[in-house]
Amino acid sequence: MLAHVTRGIRIGRRRPGRTRLLGVAVSLLAAAAAPGTPAAAAEAPWFDGRAADQVAVDGTRFADGHGREVVLRGFNVSGETKLEENGGLPFATTDDARKSAAAMRHLTGANVVRFLLSWAHVEPEPGQVDTAYLEKATAQMKAFLDAGIRVFPDFHQDLYSGHLFHKDSWYSGDGAPKWVIDAGGYPRESCGICVHWGQNITQNQAVMNATRDFWRNRALTTGAGTVRVQDAFLATAEKTMTYLSRHLTDDQFTRVVGFDPLNEPYAGAYDDGQNSRTWEKNVLWPFYEKFRARMDAAGWRDKPAFVEPNMFWNSNLAFQRQEGGLLDAGRPGPGYVFNTHYYDQKAISGVFMPGKAGDGQYSGDFGTLRDRATALDLPAVMSEFGHPLTGFTSDKAPTVVKGMYQALDSRLPGATWWTRPAASGAVLSSTQWQWDIYSGRHHEAMNGNTGKTLTEGDAWNGEDLSAVRLDDSGGAGLRQDARLLDRLYPRAVEGRTLAFTFEDRSRDGSTTLGWDRVPGTLPNVAELTGSGRYGMLVWRSGGGTGAPTELRLPRDFDPALTTVVSDLGTVTGSPVYTAHGHTADHPIATAAEPGDTGAHRLVLSAPAGEGTGTVHYALIADGTAAPSAELRAAARRELARWAADAGF
Repeated sequence: MLAHVTRGIRIGRRRPGRTRLLGVAVSLLAAAAAPGTPAAAAEAPWFDGRAADQVAVDGTRFADGHGREVVLRGFNVSGETKLEENGGLPFATTDDARKSAAAMRHLTGANVVRFLLSWAHVEPEPGQVDTAYLEKATAQMKAFLDAGIRVFPDFHQDLYSGHLFHKDSWYSGDGAPKWVIDAGGYPRESCGICVHWGQNITQNQAVMNATRDFWRNRALTTGAGTVRVQDAFLATAEKTMTYLSRHLTDDQFTRVVGFDPLNEPYAGAYDDGQNSRTWEKNVLWPFYEKFRARMDAAGWRDKPAFVEPNMFWNSNLAFQRQEGGLLDAGRPGPGYVFNTHYYDQKAISGVFMPGKAGDGQYSGDFGTLRDRATALDLPAVMSEFGHPLTGFTSDKAPTVVKGMYQALDSRLPGATWWTRPAASGAVLSSTQWQWDIYSGRHHEAMNGNTGKTLTEGDAWNGEDLSAVRLDDSGGAGLRQDARLLDRLYPRAVEGRTLAFTFEDRSRDGSTTLGWDRVPGTLPNVAELTGSGRYGMLVWRSGGGTGAPTELRLPRDFDPALTTVVSDLGTVTGSPVYTAHGHTADHPIATAAEPGDTGAHRLVLSAPAGEGTGTVHYALIADGTAAPSAELRAAARRELARWAADAGF
């Protein structure tokens, strides 16, 4: 999805609020059943369950049913949906979906996926929903939901529709059904002199005209009568959401966090007197309001729409950037999430950025995303980002993707994080493009042309971005450094995150990339972290239900060797989490990662009865050697002074 690189059925059962009330009831019953009894190590902690799975919009943050701030991290599933080889589904079988979900959970600790759906396959004929397609898509979605991974579906499109492209074309698209294209009467598509598929967006008249017709809600004459194209899409979206809400269990539907209405919106061509900003205000935003109403009608009232601005609003090529970012949407309220994509077009071009990415490369661009989300008073999600893993600029991928994760964690470069951490900002939620287990093993007849069968990479317009592929034995393995993708991150914070950083020490070939150096003013912290990986979290307590702060521990962070230095205490080798009722036996503990045997999370519990506003900190280091109690104590004193002087 590098489209930014251009030029240069059963009815009803769900009631609003039911899920939340059930979650509270389950928690209360669990507490009453065993008051004062320590939780067995094999049992799920009291704070797991439906309340932890819930995600709601709370101003600029996501919050779970315990009131904790939630960070969503994961991948897009997947570009396979854009292909015909598996009928517009992310996976060939539900078993493959289960395998993929288990691998994603184990290899990366992901807790969310953006799940692609195809309008062309949902509505193959006007007004007719293909329930067989929805049944298969729902079964594949359940594989992730049952693995404890949250989902937000996405109606995906690129270049409006694959049916615009003839069998000998250099390019292909996905999105709208064939009947829409047949009724539109569009010219034979041609991009002219194009070096990248994304140039079709602004140069291919067939793509431009069809896209503009969608936003104009053009009336099409079809075999089923006159149909307005945008109205048809909205009606199909409502039917799709209704199907999902009725065919997922309550627990599964709780893990569905919202819906992305339409991938990478663009006008196609502006009308006379129209520009990117007026198009967002007068065309795009009213569409989102209509989609929001369809969500409400389908039983998704408590779930937000993940709305994207004009796709060119944050391009890092000046000649391509267009004013936007939903500047005229005001403060839309909790029914929405600010959702955007980012690809480094300069790096991908190989011309505008000859070298590799460095420390703080994306601080400014991702800071712009944070600022727009703050102005809208909405949480932000970077639902696509990444870099090609093969091709002439693929050597940049290790540094580009590291730089993007760095900017998702904090708005500061590593060089200045420790000296002004109060400016670190919110931790951004994200889904990397992409997770396709069939990478390099496709069998896609491009545009239906069996003489152009694609097997390599993503099998779509020359792209190759999947972070995973199957090996010869059928096992899923990462194609990028595990240290880069299996990250320490704050999955649930009791209160508000004030600052976070993670030095992953991922590699560029044989070179270890260490951008976040502990300053000389913290010599004991520097000695304790050594040359190993570490993360630092600072948060302000929120006075919620008493549920703890949780961080995902990368799978090769051995709990017996991981060191934590916090205002809550210091320890190397945290004990397993146990509790009397809701009171933790240890302020620093580990617990099994739900849905992933052998993986762990760090559980940080503030003192019982603590009010709001207390600033806490925790340094988590995987440890090159076990530090002495004296070194941990000295590091704690340094961090206490550092936190007190930081201006939090």
